[in-house]
Amino acid sequence: MAQVYPSIGARSLEKVIAVHDGVQDELTRRAFEIGVRAEEILISHRADGHAEIDIEAGDNNRYVVLSDDRGQKAALSIEYGRAESVVVREGKNGGKYLDVIPAMDGLYILATASNLPKKRKGKVRVD
Repeated sequence: MAQVYPSIGARSLEKVIAVHDGVQDELTRRAFEIGVRAEEILISHRADGHAEIDIEAGDNNRYVVLSDDRGQKAALSIEYGRAESVVVREGKNGGKYLDVIPAMDGLYILATASNLPKKRKGKVRVD
């Protein structure tokens, strides 16, 4: 009967598998495929914006990221949508006015590109 060891040397079995060259190559390939699909979806929706798709590598993982660091920092709203909100703004003459930011449905770019279910996040409040 075969015996399965929980570790090889000082590394856990999971770590040995994770750092294997074949596994790392497959992670890179799949992240690239998801990134290309996500970029196509983003381009089809973008009228004018600064959002972009980035692929980042961690120690043993790959990440496909929707980034809006150059724009309005609205990546979360782009992916999941947002509810209507009212903001008090300062006018040019020191007065204040209400600005209504309309609701927006999420585009679910990353979820669609990676074939994951589209789930709206719970209410997130950022002050």
